[in-house]
Amino acid sequence: MKISVKDAETGSKISMDVEMDNTVEEVIESAANYWNKDPGAYVVRFGKKVLGGQTTIGEARLQEGDIVELIPDPEGGMW
Repeated sequence: MKISVKDAETGSKISMDVEMDNTVEEVIESAANYWNKDPGAYVVRFGKKVLGGQTTIGEARLQEGDIVELIPDPEGGMW
């Protein structure tokens, strides 16, 4: 299924094909690599909830067409 990842800092957006067993960490790594960012310094937010890296797409209950935001990790990271 396709989801969109939005860079909260720039507003740019990419579409990503994901499977239910992909992890949020894999989404972060793909998006961070696309935008030349350090994956360790970012987290993904869906609505008002920050999704844990080991959470799968299925566990996060993401649906076709959902938009998640790549945001700087509020608990640190190197940004």
